[in-house]
Amino acid sequence: MTTILLVEDEIDLAQVVLRELESSGYSTAHARDGLSAVSLHSSMQIDLVLLDWMLPGLNGLDVLRRIRQTASTPVLMLTARSEEADRVVGLEVGADDYLTKPFSMRELIARVRALLRRNELIMHTLQADRLDTGTSLVRGPLQLNPQTHVATLHSVPLDLSPTEFTLLQLLLRSPGRAFSRAYLIETVWSETYVGGDRSVDNVVLRLRKKLGSLGDAIETVWGVGYRLRSETAVTNRRHS
Repeated sequence: MTTILLVEDEIDLAQVVLRELESSGYSTAHARDGLSAVSLHSSMQIDLVLLDWMLPGLNGLDVLRRIRQTASTPVLMLTARSEEADRVVGLEVGADDYLTKPFSMRELIARVRALLRRNELIMHTLQADRLDTGTSLVRGPLQLNPQTHVATLHSVPLDLSPTEFTLLQLLLRSPGRAFSRAYLIETVWSETYVGGDRSVDNVVLRLRKKLGSLGDAIETVWGVGYRLRSETAVTNRRHS
């Protein structure tokens, strides 16, 4: 059963939210302060966190920062702070969604279901990307064989690290698809992305150099991450 952690110090509100979640078929856990929330999250299998911003002791943003150090659990912030700047801060720290008090239980449950569906889709995609070895991948003079773990450029073997090889394989399998840094960290590194981590950027830089002129096909998607330019786009550029 899906377990949702509610972090809320207002007892009356917490009781209503917990009742609605349980009547919707979810298992629940409740923390009234930030430190208890961090402890529960680390000791239980939590699928989603409903996190109040204003908490005694450790506030909601600090709880969120601690969660994001070790996990990518979806987090829906609950707060009376409605200013755009506050919402932006919460999202930048790592919140997945934001609901301003007062809110209806109907909207809350709808947001919960949407976040859980999105997270399930991401997990399925991650699993497929990690497990799919497939057949050889070809891009012009570049060939990559997942079975033998060999990549060649103009028939010359490339000296790629395991991380560079996996990243190149992921890009070659889905030309035109934009991958976020967080997604690449979870897929290639099997870790949780922490804002400011330059691991992806550094690997992409090295990979571009090793691919020579073909490295230009790895495009930066500003504010998102990277993608391998589709061959259709390359053709269109040549003809324009």
